[in-house]
Amino acid sequence: MTRFLCAIDGDPTIELAPRRLIIAGWAGRNRDEIEHHIAELVALGVKRPSSVPCFYEVSASLLTSDPHIDVIGTHSSGEVEAVLMHDATHGLLVGIGSDHTDRRVESYDVAVSKQVCAKPLGTTLWRFDEVAAHWDALVARSWRIDAAGERVRYQEGPLARLLPPQRLIGEAFGHAGLPVGTALFCGTQPVIGALCPSAAFEIELHDPVLGRSLRHRYAVASLVHVE
Repeated sequence: MTRFLCAIDGDPTIELAPRRLIIAGWAGRNRDEIEHHIAELVALGVKRPSSVPCFYEVSASLLTSDPHIDVIGTHSSGEVEAVLMHDATHGLLVGIGSDHTDRRVESYDVAVSKQVCAKPLGTTLWRFDEVAAHWDALVARSWRIDAAGERVRYQEGPLARLLPPQRLIGEAFGHAGLPVGTALFCGTQPVIGALCPSAAFEIELHDPVLGRSLRHRYAVASLVHVE
C-alpha cells in the first residue's frame, strides 16, 4: 500500500494510504469540448469511447509524490486534474495530480495506457467543504518544461468545464458516495496546441476566491532500452 505524508492547510502533516485509484475520462460538461478532446486522441489513433463519462480503475501503487517519474519511451505526457480523496479521519479532501499517460499505448488500449505510467500527486491538500461552494471557479493549469528549461503553458481552464464532483461520484459509485480510501481523478482540461511529451511538467489548481494554489512539479526520465 502506497503511503503519503500530506499537509492540509492549517493542520499538521498527515499520512494517507489510498487503496483504490479511479480515473475519470471524458468528464467535460460541454459536448463540443469533449468532442475536441476526443478528436485530439483520435488523431493519435485512439478509439472513440463507447460512452461518456467513463471510469478506469488502476493500481493505487501508481500514485507518487516523488519529484520525478520514469517512463518507457518518449511518447507520454501529463494531464492536470483535481483529485478527490476520502480519508477516514479527515473526510473528503482535494488535491492536484497528473494523469500521466503513454500515448502510444493509448492508441490501441486506453485502459492499459492508464496503468503504464506513474500518477504524480501533490502533497498539499484542501478540505472539500472549503471549496465546494465555489468549485466551478477553481482553475486547473499545467506547463511543459523542455530540456532547456523553457516553461510553456500546456493547459488552463476552470473546473466549470468539467462535471461537478458529486455528479462524477454518483456516476462512478452511486448513492454510496466516494468510498473511504479511494482517490478519484476528476478529468482534465483541453491541451493548448498539440499533445506532446516534455522533460518535466508543472501542475496547479488555483483558488481565486480564497487566493491560494496547490502545485506540483515533476521531471520525466525516459528509460533506455538495452539490448
